[in-house]
Amino acid sequence: MARKLNMQAHADDSRMVDAVRNSVEQIWQAGLGAFAKAQQEGEEMFSKLVQEGMAVQKRTQNLAGEQLADLSETVAGMAESLGRRASGSLEKLESVFEDRMAQAMRSLGVPTHNDIEALGQRIGELHEMINKLIAQKHGDRPAARKAVKPAKQAAKSAVKKTAPKKKTRAAARKSPASTATRA
Repeated sequence: MARKLNMQAHADDSRMVDAVRNSVEQIWQAGLGAFAKAQQEGEEMFSKLVQEGMAVQKRTQNLAGEQLADLSETVAGMAESLGRRASGSLEKLESVFEDRMAQAMRSLGVPTHNDIEALGQRIGELHEMINKLIAQKHGDRPAARKAVKPAKQAAKSAVKKTAPKKKTRAAARKSPASTATRA
């Protein structure tokens, strides 16, 4: 009986080995089948993933482009606003500078452009008056003014025409008029 039991155990062991061997082969074949299926479906899946990735990339780029355009408009608006503020500030600064320069020039006694223009006009009027007086003295009609001379030249010519001749120092000492003016 021990032999029968021993044979039966041996037969059971061999069935078990066969069963395990069959299971291992089936697992191996299932693995190969899964690998083949995954490889076949993997290529299709890979193509689908690539297409979906391209679609996502396009959407992302379009969205980024829209946001970039919005951001560009915002930045341009801010730059324009800052430019207007800066130019306004610059104009204020120029105005303050010009006012202070004019004030400093007045305090130093430097004539303004308007003062010089008024002086030139007054010199022209005086020149005409002198010409009329000279003409009346000589009995002539007043000479028509040919062209407006610059203020300096008009003043020089008026002084030359009306200024008395200078006396020498010796004659000035002897002259009674010069002693009267000194006193």
